[in-house]
Amino acid sequence: MVDTPGTPLRVGLFGYGLAGSVFHAPLVEATDGLVLDTVVTADPGRQEQVRAAYPEATAVATADALLARADRLDLAVVASPNRTHVPLATAALEAGLPVVVDKPLAATAAEADELATLADARGLLLSAFHNRRWDSDFRTLAALLADGALGDVHRFESRFERWRPALRGGWRDSADPADAGGLLYDLGSHLVDQALTLFGPVTSVYAESDARRAGSEVDDDDFVALTHEGGVRTHLWMTAMAPQLGPRFRVLGSRAGYVKYGLDPQEAALRAGRRPGDGGAAGAAAPWGAEPEDLWGRLGAGESPLTGGGEPVPSLPGDYPAYYAAVAGALRTGTPPPVTAADAAATLRVLEAARRSAAEGRVVRLAEGG
Repeated sequence: MVDTPGTPLRVGLFGYGLAGSVFHAPLVEATDGLVLDTVVTADPGRQEQVRAAYPEATAVATADALLARADRLDLAVVASPNRTHVPLATAALEAGLPVVVDKPLAATAAEADELATLADARGLLLSAFHNRRWDSDFRTLAALLADGALGDVHRFESRFERWRPALRGGWRDSADPADAGGLLYDLGSHLVDQALTLFGPVTSVYAESDARRAGSEVDDDDFVALTHEGGVRTHLWMTAMAPQLGPRFRVLGSRAGYVKYGLDPQEAALRAGRRPGDGGAAGAAAPWGAEPEDLWGRLGAGESPLTGGGEPVPSLPGDYPAYYAAVAGALRTGTPPPVTAADAAATLRVLEAARRSAAEGRVVRLAEGG
């Protein structure tokens, strides 16, 4: 690790597909104190994209080629398909590199625990990229909860719904357990992590999972109900088969409720080629992650927000760059990363319980082993 103040920490990136090219590479480059040094992709076309977008970085074809450069790197980022997360993270840790892994950290909680044990033994940072903690809507809701604006929350409803009736193929639609395919592990990783972050550990899990699309071999329509230790009940929906989308959040408390429609703008901005500092999806002059007023959630009691009930709550800007800024700070100071391996393992235990619940048609109590 580079200890000289002001010297950038050099990052090696495994993978330059959607996760690597849209999320990790741009966010690394946008972070003060980090610089993209090496990118692994075997695809010649993607190698050219790396050279064009990041002229100072070196594109290599294999993971071994990146690991051979470990002595010049300060951080490895695993942004490759799910089945490679554990072997690549293990190899990087054994090479002496701190590691960030795109979610899910592993296919099972046991594997996540093993990675955490290895990182601890080596004294190295290990973090999962649960970037949705820095969504605009999530940041706004967290602030409302911290202010007590809703009173005592008793129900939390959260959705990631899409209308994608045709299969796209690839590992996300693979039924091989090693691929951790399906929406429960894809979008559900975000939803469960957010619920645990807001309301703490859960005692029981109930889930329903279906494969609705023609030819689908994995779940593409899921519902998960959680009971938290503190008494909050969480309902989570994730689907590719929603021709009409529900609210992103509906949160009910003893004093008021908060309802929010629409998605954080950062992913759309990154996919469109915009970068932090360029202006957000709301327009070139808008701050990064800013939402237009017509997407602000509403806070109130006794009336639907769709008929004008409640007051609009200005959305805090989304802030994905904060994740890598916190990683850089942790590497410099030795403080915990923004998302720990224990956080990721806790999410995986809930997902495993949800899969078991859906298969067996019953409530799974985590106190029984999940």
